[in-house]
Amino acid sequence: MSESSAVIGSGGLPSRKAGGAATLLASALSSQLGAASGSLAFPVMGPVGVVAVRQLVAAAVLLPIVRPRLRDLSWRQWWPVLLLALAFGTMNLGLYASIQRIGLGLAVTLEFLGPLAVALISSRRKASALCAVTAGVGVVAITQPDASMDFVGIGLGLVAACSWASYILLNRTVGQRIQGIQGTAAATGVSATLFLPVAVVIFLSQPVDGFAVLCAVGAGLLASVLPYVADLIALRRVPANLFGVLMSINPVFAAIIGAMVLHQELGVGQWAGIALIVAANAGALLLRPRHA
Repeated sequence: MSESSAVIGSGGLPSRKAGGAATLLASALSSQLGAASGSLAFPVMGPVGVVAVRQLVAAAVLLPIVRPRLRDLSWRQWWPVLLLALAFGTMNLGLYASIQRIGLGLAVTLEFLGPLAVALISSRRKASALCAVTAGVGVVAITQPDASMDFVGIGLGLVAACSWASYILLNRTVGQRIQGIQGTAAATGVSATLFLPVAVVIFLSQPVDGFAVLCAVGAGLLASVLPYVADLIALRRVPANLFGVLMSINPVFAAIIGAMVLHQELGVGQWAGIALIVAANAGALLLRPRHA
């Protein structure tokens, strides 16, 4: 390599990392705008209808692009794909049902306990206990449990969190057994197939206006397709630990968008809880062993 090439290469690395970070932040913003868009269709289609449309849109875009070779998959490859599809659908359904009851910011924050738990388990350091305690305090702060609290909404957010943790672990297994992203695309197709009858029943049983459909399709594009592509681009430009830390901005974006777009105001204690869980996510990811 020539001296000039070395200078160009060393100068290009920070710009690549900055571009990857910007792409990831745009992905997070797109995800939360998609969730807000989907929630606008709740009065007409409900969370189940919105998730059904979202899964169908994601499959309609990803399957033609990836073209997974489904006939070539063995049962050893198929069973984690099927579980991944189940986790994918449960995660989105739990999140959207939780958003309907407790708001975008709180639901997304609770959902982030899933990847936080995976990061803590993979860390296995004493400092991880501090992150876990910090996250626990954050959960208490944002939920502010009392007699009038919507524990069903909180429970649905925690279901989404468990589903996201399962989604991460299953994606790892699928990635080890199926080349490229064919397994993830196949799981998207399976999930869409499971939700297709739900979408048909909803569209046939009640009048659905064009605005609601547009909002649901927007959720599929903004919360599934665009973030998926953006994350793949970002992972080629930024280290995995930076990727995880930047992902922690999602609850903050969710809270801001929830307040500005959906008029879901949060108290000081709830903002503090969101900040604590974001900090716990960042700390857990920074404390991970380098080989993880």
